[in-house]
Amino acid sequence: MRAFAALYRDLDAATSTRHKTEALKAYLKPALAEPARWAGAAWVVYLLAGGKRKQMIPTRLLRRLALETTGLPEWLVEESYQNVGDLAETLALLLPPAGAAENVALETWMDERLPALRALDEEARYATLSGYVATMAQEDRLVFFKLTTGALRVGVARGQVVQALAEATGLDAPIIAERLMGYTQAGRSVTAEDFGALVAPQTATPAAGGRPYPFFLAHQLVAPVEDLAAKLGPPQGWIAEWKFDGIRAQLLTRGGQWRLWSRGEELIAEAFPDLASVAKALPDGTALDGEIVVAREGAGVAGIEPFAKLQQRLNRKAITDRFLAELPVAFIAYDLLEENGADLRALPQIERRSRLERIVARARARALRLSPRVEAADWPGLAATRAEARAIGAEGLMLKGREAPYGAGRKRSGPGERDLWWKWKLDPMAVDAVLIYAQRGHGRRASVYSDYTFAVWSGPQDEAGRVLVPFAKAYSGLTDAEMAEVDAIIRRTTVESFGPVRSVTPTLVFELGFEGIALSKRHKSGVATRFPRMLRWRRDKPAAEADTLADLQALLPVSPAV
Repeated sequence: MRAFAALYRDLDAATSTRHKTEALKAYLKPALAEPARWAGAAWVVYLLAGGKRKQMIPTRLLRRLALETTGLPEWLVEESYQNVGDLAETLALLLPPAGAAENVALETWMDERLPALRALDEEARYATLSGYVATMAQEDRLVFFKLTTGALRVGVARGQVVQALAEATGLDAPIIAERLMGYTQAGRSVTAEDFGALVAPQTATPAAGGRPYPFFLAHQLVAPVEDLAAKLGPPQGWIAEWKFDGIRAQLLTRGGQWRLWSRGEELIAEAFPDLASVAKALPDGTALDGEIVVAREGAGVAGIEPFAKLQQRLNRKAITDRFLAELPVAFIAYDLLEENGADLRALPQIERRSRLERIVARARARALRLSPRVEAADWPGLAATRAEARAIGAEGLMLKGREAPYGAGRKRSGPGERDLWWKWKLDPMAVDAVLIYAQRGHGRRASVYSDYTFAVWSGPQDEAGRVLVPFAKAYSGLTDAEMAEVDAIIRRTTVESFGPVRSVTPTLVFELGFEGIALSKRHKSGVATRFPRMLRWRRDKPAAEADTLADLQALLPVSPAV
């Protein structure tokens, strides 16, 4: 734990990507030379590359630990937490130093001590936790509490872990990226053998067993239509397809078994048993890249429902036959990564597309759809077609170079922009909304009111008794300078405080953008928005002139989710 805690501090203090990569290399290189350290290194890679374990200790026990160990009044502990903004950091700062500190290996904590806590009743768990903390070095406590709360965030991207491993081992970064697929699956335990496989000498074998390939990610295309010919060449050099708002996934059939992987490296087949029929219709040794959507009977874009429908399929413990019938899903296939066990990623996109069309046609599976192509003679024509996206439940278009291979992550698969994938999305839907509640942020924003709740009016200005109806929360879109200015206004105009939340006099208006909207029974406004964020501060607009609930409802799709 001591070595990981030191690495965490180095990463947390680093202000540049290069510094973080160098800190990771400084940890990994000595570990590579000592197989006895591989078990710990396996967990370090897992945790920093995005792996997550469930919260090991309930928050109520951690708060109890803070109160009973420090003897401080509850209000002071709570105020400390609100000012720090992070429970793990608050505990590390408040708890008194240990008498005699022990150094327990990270793998012992992850494999033995923390999992064992779950089997204890509450009092035994609390007593064991207190004993652990009493003999823990001060410098280890922050990481320990980060692990127990499941909030280990240190600003390291998965790509940085890949790059550090590649530089430390001398392996190619794409090989490391491929081997990491499935490594950080939520809830799994990693071992020294897993780390050994990760850093083993390079081979030419494709993705092993049931692991997926690294997903090729698209870049946002933001350019005027008149500039696209110079930037991308003629549209005939691209394969254009509709971009649907679903769950990105890879469907694999290998060794008589099928697996469904999300982009977050989670196995999700149990949530979508209705896709088993697709897997059975595909030849063994097939890997499809595509999107899971709720879709009624049909082909192509027919019957595809908004993302709000798909959300009802997520995180359910039981999937009944009735539920499957009410919310059937389809897999929209848009790339073929493996055929008959052979890795096809180096082939041109147009060749992979041709093979994909044949496989989908032969499969004849009702829940398998081929991603429809969109064609036009020029970029203005393609832009005109793109403008119709929301009418069919799409977000815009995907553009894929005809001759490009399948890359990894957002890195170029070739020397230029024509080897990338581009997502050419519609401009977000937007309304002018009023800020009515504010809450302090976390981490470096812990002392700033940066998380806001927005509302629209229940009726027009001339309507007697109209009120502000909350409909969305947002925290992104402002510069640091704007956020500081808003924070000062919030403190001056606070009406009432509810713990960390303040209600304010409704004076601030913001243009709020979002990707989608649907009816919702869970929200007071009756609607739910997808990915809301602040587009601009409407300093020119008084709160009384903000938009209404009717303006918001007018953005609902023609056949909204109920």
